Amino acid sequence: MASWSCRVLGQRAGAFRRMCTAAQSQSEADFLKGELHRKHPGVTNLKTLSLPEELQRAAWSIIQSAQVNRLNERTHSFANFLWSRKRAVEVVTLRRTAVSLEKELWKKAVEKGGNIDEEALEDRIRRKVFSELRRTTYHWKALKYDEELCVVYLAARLAGGYAAVRRALNEIKKRDSSFAPQSLLDFGSGLGTVVWASHSHWAASLKEMVCVDSSAPMNILAERLLKGDDERAQPHIQHVYFRQFLPVSPKVQFDLVVAAFTLSEIPGGKEREEAVFTLWRKTSSYLVLVENGTKEGHQILMEARDTLLKKQEKMVHDPRPASVFAPCPHELTCPKLARELAVPCNFQQLYQPLPLPGHNVRQIEKFSYLILTRGGPPEAETEGVNWARLIAPVLRRTRHVHCQMCSPDGKLHHMVVTARKHSRDVYRCARNSDWGDQLPVIQRDEDDVQSDSE
Repeated sequence: MASWSCRVLGQRAGAFRRMCTAAQSQSEADFLKGELHRKHPGVTNLKTLSLPEELQRAAWSIIQSAQVNRLNERTHSFANFLWSRKRAVEVVTLRRTAVSLEKELWKKAVEKGGNIDEEALEDRIRRKVFSELRRTTYHWKALKYDEELCVVYLAARLAGGYAAVRRALNEIKKRDSSFAPQSLLDFGSGLGTVVWASHSHWAASLKEMVCVDSSAPMNILAERLLKGDDERAQPHIQHVYFRQFLPVSPKVQFDLVVAAFTLSEIPGGKEREEAVFTLWRKTSSYLVLVENGTKEGHQILMEARDTLLKKQEKMVHDPRPASVFAPCPHELTCPKLARELAVPCNFQQLYQPLPLPGHNVRQIEKFSYLILTRGGPPEAETEGVNWARLIAPVLRRTRHVHCQMCSPDGKLHHMVVTARKHSRDVYRCARNSDWGDQLPVIQRDEDDVQSDSE
């Protein structure tokens, strides 16, 4: 009789534990919002992207009619040049370097001893300083596009630029489904890839798209692309307006403002800061900044982030503060910049290039991006789940997954996700996620988390 009672009590306790586990699992699975694990809310990656058919046909027509000599060679050379492009060295930095070098040379001269002709030595040191600065300083020059260079740029950057912008905009499309922009401002519009990428997401709502680029030949080429390289044809995308200058009135705002590969073409830090403030004043909902996935590109974006989060404009027309929407899961100092040998925070997107000789079937665009919004994240994102950003490829192993993440605590973590420690749902989401996606952080055991921020 006693053994039977113990058995019944044991069965009831086991059933109760299973009910509690199921209830806890269900609570944790709420972040899925009814989606499959492979399509969970944190997935923002896109499959291999191709240019819209109309855009690719127009680009190919323009390239063939231009007949640029050595186009393939110049395309590769120009793409490499743009990728390795750095910011112009600030005058203050240059002076500091010159003074430091001059002091070092004087010290060496004094240590050698002997009779010193100070006037001759000063002249010799000055010449050596100038020579060393010329040799080691990056010589930044503004790019001036004529018709031929525009075509080279088209061949080099159209497909990759489109892929990066569309992937960045997909972050908004996926996470804020209620956002339906009616107006767009593209600053430094170039070939108009932002218009094409935005149209792919919000064709039904966009009613006004303003493209601003200081290069008249580039604006003409972007318009030719919209018309399919046929002057008499109607543009494939309507209500696109090209300008060489930003709208003057600070009260004119746009639902979506984008600057792709543009801040890096502004020579000075002060000028970039002013440009970022100007773009923010023009923003009513989202500001999207995209740059090369290099250390330079990442640092330029972090400068812009600090400008809008930490500095105050002289004149505020829209008092709603800036908050980071993506990719950072926090508004603290970027943990990657805290390291001496900083690896940039970048992401990648597969794409099909233009069908030019020597181009691979698929290519990878590495880019960095920053999205800021007014008034905080959508309400649906504030309901109890912390999301971390995957900042490296996910390593899938037997019954566990290695994830490198930037977390809401402002630190980099290496987390080994298993079904036993983190729940079946989180584990399956981790296996179906990749570099650039978000992952829900439901931590069970401190032993499986390793901080990389030290």
